[in-house]
Amino acid sequence: MNLLLTSAAAPLAQQLAAGLRANHTIRLTERVPVNGLTNLAVSPLGPDFSTNLLVRGVDAIIHVAEPLPTDSDQQRIDYLTRCTYNLCVAAAAEGVKRLIYLNTLDIMTAYGPAYFVGESWRPRPTTAAPLLGKHLGEVTCREFAREVQLAVVSLRLGTVMSSDDTAATADPMWLDPRDAVQAIESVLATDLPQRWSVFHIQHKAPNARFPILLAEQQLHFAPQYNRPGASAGGAQ
Repeated sequence: MNLLLTSAAAPLAQQLAAGLRANHTIRLTERVPVNGLTNLAVSPLGPDFSTNLLVRGVDAIIHVAEPLPTDSDQQRIDYLTRCTYNLCVAAAAEGVKRLIYLNTLDIMTAYGPAYFVGESWRPRPTTAAPLLGKHLGEVTCREFAREVQLAVVSLRLGTVMSSDDTAATADPMWLDPRDAVQAIESVLATDLPQRWSVFHIQHKAPNARFPILLAEQQLHFAPQYNRPGASAGGAQ
């Protein structure tokens, strides 16, 4: 497939591009130039025709949705709402088959640790711009998918870090980047019946606070990088 990944300056986008490149043709985009990246398209993701040209010929978009480190709170929210909307509009107009929005499980952590929190639970982000912006970006995608013929999947990712990192053991939501790639590949390979879907994605652990059962059932997601001793963080 021809894939477009946004937020090319973000380490996550670069990790995903490296993992997906074996099976797909990858193009990266960012709002500013990024040193060392080839095949980079600089785009403000504006409401004009340039965004249409950016996504033309693309089979699927992975909207990594990571603001620039230099963005103000207002710029963060603007990028995750207005620019996300512009990207969706262009994708629908150009016949892109699917958009994958990368959110974070952090929007669900306000629930007490004794609860098993599924995808149908209402997100409870804080008012801090980084978290609120990610949530509003998901809402933008959801409403667009419901109104327009564009299939959108939101993957709420755990804390992405290598399973070789000793800090992963202490994080109940950790996710190896290779399993993040697998989750995206699973979405690309699955014909979902609805235009809007949400999945929780993290390592597999007994009594996980954010179960991945839905992703296992519908996407056949099977994380390969798990640690039996890692904390699940859920009810006992």
